[in-house]
Amino acid sequence: MEYEAVIGLETHVQLKTRSKMFGTSSAAYQTAEPNTLVDEVSMALPGTLPVVNETAVEYAMMIGMAINCNIARITKFDRKQYTYPDLMKGYQITQMDEPICYEGYVDLPLEDPIRVRINRVHMEEDVARLIHVEGPMGGTVHSLLDINRAGTPLMEVVTEPDMHTSEQVEAYITNLQHIIRYLGVGTANMEEGSFRCDANVSVRVKGSTELTTKVEVKNMNRIRAVVRAVEYEIERQIGCYESGERIVQETRGWDDGKGITNSQRSKEEANDYRYFPEPDIPPLIISEEWIERTQAAMPELPLPRKSRFISEFGLSEYDAELLTALRSTADYFEEVCTGVKGASSETKQAFAKAAANWLTGEMARMMNEAEIVNMADSNVTPANLAILVEKFRKRELNNNSVKQVFELMFSKGTAPEKIIEDLGLGVVSGDDSLGPIVDEVIANNEKAVNDYLGGKEVALKSLMGQVMKATRGQADPVQATEMIKEKLANR
Repeated sequence: MEYEAVIGLETHVQLKTRSKMFGTSSAAYQTAEPNTLVDEVSMALPGTLPVVNETAVEYAMMIGMAINCNIARITKFDRKQYTYPDLMKGYQITQMDEPICYEGYVDLPLEDPIRVRINRVHMEEDVARLIHVEGPMGGTVHSLLDINRAGTPLMEVVTEPDMHTSEQVEAYITNLQHIIRYLGVGTANMEEGSFRCDANVSVRVKGSTELTTKVEVKNMNRIRAVVRAVEYEIERQIGCYESGERIVQETRGWDDGKGITNSQRSKEEANDYRYFPEPDIPPLIISEEWIERTQAAMPELPLPRKSRFISEFGLSEYDAELLTALRSTADYFEEVCTGVKGASSETKQAFAKAAANWLTGEMARMMNEAEIVNMADSNVTPANLAILVEKFRKRELNNNSVKQVFELMFSKGTAPEKIIEDLGLGVVSGDDSLGPIVDEVIANNEKAVNDYLGGKEVALKSLMGQVMKATRGQADPVQATEMIKEKLANR
């Protein structure tokens, strides 16, 4: 019997606001000392009242717009009741039945394209952080509570159960990460916990449209972990069906080391949380003017930008994918290409391809060695790189020289023209400059000349080596090779 997985994802996105969702303390908790970024609201002191973070609301709208959602004109907050040590108030302020964004979609450009419908995007607050301390014999002896994270703004993006494979799950998560980072509303870093994904997985007989019992899988801190957990859970559930075992609706945790899911608790229903409207926050009115202003501030998103790079600059899909993976890289690339925006299509595309080669090659390699993520933080300005690209394209610098120049640009930020002048790295080319050197090499290397004329092609490399030595590596290799061939052909 053939089975089909049915998968929906719930993704929590921490927002990069300066302050918390309902309080005044800083939301930059990742590098702070424990319990130093707190305020009366995030600590849930008696008599305190929440105030909604306006920037967080705008960020939520931007996320909704980027994934083609409707924006609610009226939205409200609710209390979700549950008792856990990291929940300071004993309840979480979230949104239940009137989320800020609803009914959207994300198109995944896979080999077999798929549209994943978005059920909702809603706002809420994050909880505090528990640190469990193990004893010398193993097991938790006590737990520490860091309140810094409590109250950090969160968006939860909930899909419909439209995915059926781990490949689709990976594509969706990657796409959503790119969107969040392009918008600049969050880091979307799974390792640091600012982007957390839970998967709802069920299995049914292929061809059936019935939704069967689902299992929620948590505790996945990398995209690869989500993929592995989904694949494991699909196989586990298929095994249960084939052995006649009943699937239980529950929450299971992913054990990355063992590569398995473990049962954690039975899955709660909405009524278990005793939701009711948050009495301390009145409904929010989202005006048309606010929506229009937010829409106007939206940047070009990764997939449309990738398509434009392919059509406008003639880049391959691979190069366009690499250049648009980060907004900072795409911005940098466009700045490098500023000077050829009005050029002919042929010139623009030739320059863009050369620029792309530098950014995805030498620049990426040296940034990786220097542990730099944002190209704008390197010493190489887009304008200087554009000059270097053009000089190399016009063969004013050969391979050896251009790498020398780039390394000094990267380490010191010096303009390429100054480096070329200081080191005397201009290419030796043309009949007047290169011709006499080639003549001298031919005259002084009779054996290599005779070998070449006798049919030994390898002798040409020996002659070229002598030309490069005589010019300290600055000869144009293409022109020098052709010149040697032509002069020997005339003998």
